[in-house]
Amino acid sequence: MKYYLVAGEASGDLHGSNLMKQIKIADNKADFRYFGGDLMQAEGGVLIKHYREMAFMGILNVLLNIRTIKKNMHICENDMLGYQPDVLILIDYPGFNLRMAEFAHKHNIRVFYYIAPKVWAWKEYRVKKLKAFVDELFTILPFETTYFQKHGIPTHYVGNPLLDAITSFRGKQLKTGFSVENKLDERPVVAMLSGSRTQEIKNTLPVMVQAVKGQPEFQFVVAGVTTVNRQLYENILRGTDIKLIFNQTYELLDCSYAALVASGTATLETALFKVPQAVLYRVEGGWLTQLIMKNFVLTVEWASLPNLILNKPALREFIQLDLTVKNVRQELENLLFNLEYRNAMMADYSDLELIMGTPGTSEKAARKMVELLSTFNRNFQL
Repeated sequence: MKYYLVAGEASGDLHGSNLMKQIKIADNKADFRYFGGDLMQAEGGVLIKHYREMAFMGILNVLLNIRTIKKNMHICENDMLGYQPDVLILIDYPGFNLRMAEFAHKHNIRVFYYIAPKVWAWKEYRVKKLKAFVDELFTILPFETTYFQKHGIPTHYVGNPLLDAITSFRGKQLKTGFSVENKLDERPVVAMLSGSRTQEIKNTLPVMVQAVKGQPEFQFVVAGVTTVNRQLYENILRGTDIKLIFNQTYELLDCSYAALVASGTATLETALFKVPQAVLYRVEGGWLTQLIMKNFVLTVEWASLPNLILNKPALREFIQLDLTVKNVRQELENLLFNLEYRNAMMADYSDLELIMGTPGTSEKAARKMVELLSTFNRNFQL
C-alpha cells in the first residue's frame, strides 16, 4: 500500500522513522512519500520537504513566515494528489497537519493521525476538525484516549514511541564511549537541551548559559541539532567552557546528573532517563503573550509532559516572564545539591514510568494501521 506521511519537526522525524520501519514489517509492499527528515529518509521512500524548512514557532514567527507556510501546504497538497496514497499519516504538528487532514478528506484520502494534537492543552476548538476530517486517531499519552473518545473520535491508545527509542538506545549504548569521544572529564555532567528550532534556542540557551555560571565542579554540555546553524550555538556559547555536541541527546542524557530543558518532548525523554530537570519556555511577545496564553490559549495547569501525565508539579516550569537567570540558577542549585529534592523527583519519575507502560508503540501503531487499511480496502472492493 501507499503511505503519505507529514512530520514537521525533529521529534516527528524520529517517530515517523520508527513507524515506517514497523509498517514495512507489517506490509512488505509499503511505499512511502513524506515531509520529514533524515531519519525518515534513511527508511526509504521519497522525501519531498525537509522539516527544517517548516519549523516555525510562536505567533510572530508564524506570521512573518506565512507565505512560506502556505507554499509548503500547496506543495504537499499537489504532491499528495499526484501520489494518491491509501492513507495520509499525520504526525503531531497540528497547525499544518489539520489543513492537510481537511484537504485529504475532501479528496477521499483516508486520514490517520499519529501522535494526536494537544487540543486538550490549547486551541480546544481544533477537536471539531479532528472529528470531521480524521478517520482514525492514535494517541501516545495515557489520559488522551478518554478525552478524544468522549468527543466521538475513533481512538487507539498505542503507548508512547519514546519508550521504543529509549529501549533501543539502551540496548546498544556504552557510556564510556560517549565520554571519551567527546573529551568529557570526570566531573558530573549537566545537560542543556535548548530545543530543536532556531527560535527556541535563541529564547532559552542564553538564559541557560548565564544560569550555570559559577559551578566549576560540574561540566555543562549543550545538545545541539544539525538542522540548526552551528554558528548560532557558537555565538551564544562564546567565552564559556560549555561543550557543544550534535545529535547525541540520548547519549548525553544517559550520563547526566541534571538537566535544563526547553519545554517539549525532551522533558519527557529527560524524565524517562531519570535525570532531574528544570523546564524552560519562552516565545516572542513578553507579558502580552503570557497574558494571552494564560487567559485565552492554555487550558491546562502545566506545560511539561511529565507534569501533565503525573497530574502534579513534579518539575519546576519557568514560562515566559518567569524564565529569568535568577529563577533558573536557584532551581539549578536544588537540582545539583539538594538530595531530598532530587530523590522526590526520582520517585515521581518512577511513578511516571509505571503510567507510561511498556515499549512496542511503533509496532502496535503500524500493525493497527495496516489492519485498518486492509479491512477498509477489502470492504471497498466488495
